[in-house]
Amino acid sequence: MEKRTTNTKDAPIVVGLDIGTTKICVTVGRRSGHNKIEVLGIGKAESLGVSRGVVANIQKTVTSIVKAVEEASAQSNVDIKVVNVGIAGQHIKSLQHRGILTRRDDNEIGRKDIEKLVEDMYKLVLPPGEEIIHVLPQEFTIDNEPGIKDPIGMAGRRMEANFHIISGHVSAVRNIKRCVEYATLEAQELILEPLASSEAVLSPEEKDAGVVLVDIGGGTTDVAIFHEGIIRHTAVIPLGGNIVTEDIKQGCSVLRNQAELLKVRFGSALADENRENEIICVPGLRGREHKEISVKNLAYIIQARMEEIIEHVYYEIKSSGYERKLIGGIVITGGGAQLKHLVQLVEYVTGLECRIGMPNEHLSKNEVLPKNIYDELKSPLYATGIGLLIKGVESVEYDEVEHPAKSQVVKGIAEEGKKTFGFLDKIIRYISDDNKIEDTDYIK
Repeated sequence: MEKRTTNTKDAPIVVGLDIGTTKICVTVGRRSGHNKIEVLGIGKAESLGVSRGVVANIQKTVTSIVKAVEEASAQSNVDIKVVNVGIAGQHIKSLQHRGILTRRDDNEIGRKDIEKLVEDMYKLVLPPGEEIIHVLPQEFTIDNEPGIKDPIGMAGRRMEANFHIISGHVSAVRNIKRCVEYATLEAQELILEPLASSEAVLSPEEKDAGVVLVDIGGGTTDVAIFHEGIIRHTAVIPLGGNIVTEDIKQGCSVLRNQAELLKVRFGSALADENRENEIICVPGLRGREHKEISVKNLAYIIQARMEEIIEHVYYEIKSSGYERKLIGGIVITGGGAQLKHLVQLVEYVTGLECRIGMPNEHLSKNEVLPKNIYDELKSPLYATGIGLLIKGVESVEYDEVEHPAKSQVVKGIAEEGKKTFGFLDKIIRYISDDNKIEDTDYIK
């Protein structure tokens, strides 16, 4: 898809809000002149009210969101009002469904036909307490002719389509929206976090060849499988980096903050890569002697839990039916991807090639951010935050429907109204854009 090159100063400013288990991250950015993302500001706060990707305490979550927004607003000089919110958590489920539409005439297939099929998907009867978050079109079949990716303009009476449908618990979705509202913000779109991360770290060639995105966060591990440029399978595993820290805390009898430091500074996913005689000294509690911990024993604790997480990922890969079609292998991202020797462990357990996914390819250099913060943004830790920016920028850029502005305003400067992105146009853009995966959600 050819992206529109705009003057950087005139480009609409968008904001991504990543509500994670470990941190809440707010990113402010816009499209640069080279079709990359220019990050104007970033705000972080410790996430105290989220457990395994789900809001457990609204007041604490709101406090963290407000703190992160204030930091990002001060750094970017942008009055933040509208955000693109990431959603994850163990409540997320996905399913495949087929829709059929019988048309009255042989006229060209148009927007209304696509809209009717998609709207029908939102009428699916789900288990009590669940609602649809995303409806992602896959292939279309026109008069028994399968494998059509762009049916607009074709003639046919019987129109069928495969859809990848992502759902979540109503209460979890509403709690996220409530937190955003209490923070005096407006949620423009709710975006599944692995979809956002995929925009930041996967190339179109990888999505076409077949690839698995594994986003290892603090409370959950998100999995998204792509093949022929289309998302085929999504899953959320309720295990992440925090449970590794808990294992170290119990296995080494240390405090939680000490366990986190041990994991980050000395942790390894492969025990055999460490020598027997490497010892770490950990200060004891007041009046108690220090504790000596073997780096190899530390690695054994981490390896056991990481193997369990990777086995869950491998089970999802096999369940999807695409195990033998993944030429692109596995791409791991998120904070957990920073663990040493994790790539080797993933390759050993799954037999698939693996690499670390970093969002640096989409970042343009700018003089707004200090160099240390700009370098930090290249870490896989910020893949979701950068992905939410990319999604938000694309939604605003390719808008064709005239609606009031839903954009940020630079403090002290009145910007002209920006267009927002209509639901039907998202669907049309999705299927007529070389089948590039876009955000086609419609929050009811």
